[in-house]
Amino acid sequence: WTVAEQSERNFVDLRGGGEAMEVARDGRSALLAASGAPDWTVAEHSMGTTILAVEYDGGVVLGADSRTTTGSYIANRVSDKITPITRQIYCCRSGSAADTQAISDYVRYYADQHAIELGAEPRVRTIAGLFRQICYANKANLMAGIICAGYDAKCGGQVFNITLGGSCVQQPFSIGGSGSTYIYGFCDANFRPKMTRDEALEFATNALALAMSRDGSSGGVVRLVVIDKDGVERRFVPGNKLPAFWTQ
Repeated sequence: WTVAEQSERNFVDLRGGGEAMEVARDGRSALLAASGAPDWTVAEHSMGTTILAVEYDGGVVLGADSRTTTGSYIANRVSDKITPITRQIYCCRSGSAADTQAISDYVRYYADQHAIELGAEPRVRTIAGLFRQICYANKANLMAGIICAGYDAKCGGQVFNITLGGSCVQQPFSIGGSGSTYIYGFCDANFRPKMTRDEALEFATNALALAMSRDGSSGGVVRLVVIDKDGVERRFVPGNKLPAFWTQ
């Protein structure tokens, strides 16, 4: 079997199992809601979040906040939403925490298989295509918004946005999650092609800080990943060190 054929075979079964799990989950949620239970006992873990990735001259920067919510309850304030797929390809996850973790695990498995077949690291476009195939084939059962970004020797730094419905679009920068609605104007006004590494880091940090200050489902700390031909560098900005754009 090729990687694509094996992926399709596995996810035919997942679709059927997903329907049964959804019925069971809906029944439990209805019982809890009828009993007057608070929303955090009914809602699934959701990364109502802010994620982004941006190309710069020589690589890419990925960034995300760290808040994971269950209804109105903050289940984790320091979660890591930037997940490695290969040595130089990462993804940012938004939507259902369980769905996006499962998808990234599947893609990492198929990427490892593909690397063995090729005898080389997969291209960013190939990994984005795997995300697209899985998200599209199971779009009725998943709530997952993915940004796949990384570096390969053929095309350099690239950013791909895989939407909730499974569309895959290459973009110079991409933003996602509930907090992204607050920063479209900022990103459109401040993004420039061929930015330097430091300019891309500043762009990502400022955009995430602005979204976290407005969106109740985004918060915590800022996690950043820089990927270029030399490898991967992780950066961390604590909540009390985030840039402020006004004073009280």
